[in-house]
Amino acid sequence: MLLTYVDESYTDRWYWIGALLVPEAVAIPLSTALDEVMTDAAKAYGIDRAAELHGYDLFQGRTAWARVPPRARIAVYNAALKAIGTYDVAVILRGVDRHGLTRRYGLTRPAHEVVLSHLLERVDGYAAMRDELALVIADEVDNPASHRSDLTRYRVDGTGGYRSRRLSRIVDTLHFAPSHASRLVQAVDLVTFLFRRMASGAGADPREATTNTRLWSWVEPRRYHSWCWHPTGRPTHEGPA
Repeated sequence: MLLTYVDESYTDRWYWIGALLVPEAVAIPLSTALDEVMTDAAKAYGIDRAAELHGYDLFQGRTAWARVPPRARIAVYNAALKAIGTYDVAVILRGVDRHGLTRRYGLTRPAHEVVLSHLLERVDGYAAMRDELALVIADEVDNPASHRSDLTRYRVDGTGGYRSRRLSRIVDTLHFAPSHASRLVQAVDLVTFLFRRMASGAGADPREATTNTRLWSWVEPRRYHSWCWHPTGRPTHEGPA
């Protein structure tokens, strides 16, 4: 079984959703490793060891991280990504140009619905390649019943679009969990936030770009697939090289 943790990261222009596919034997060791990252951070910086590993908060110094210096926050982010990259996990990321989506379809196709369908296609394909089943656990979102209904439709009618696929490897329904209660939901948040930031060109400062590249290097070997759809016909974008 592949425990598949899902979270989104977005701006006004770009909408990305990432999946971290975790073999069941890896789930507890990886969760423990991330707990150890937070134990070390608590000892070093005096924060609550139960604090959330959240990409935006670590980058911006928000919530529990407000009094932690930037270098220290980067060190924690680095340690967490190193822990993730140590294990036999896979990363899948899909994005869309929200402006292009609106120009092409108006307001009739929500970015989250579009990108999630593309992501689930790839998750299903990866699980089939591995001869595994996948159970999807996502960060809490608005209107979860709608997304569960979409998954049911994708099983019967396919996902639609040019790569339409009937999802046969994703079991049960979509499960939603609060990120503060799951280190593995936090893990996919860290991965997706950093990737979106790099792919969208945020943080043009050369020093930040260098730091982001170094951070990403821990999980790059685990990236199975990434792609951004530009509905108005611009070239698609795979993300950081």
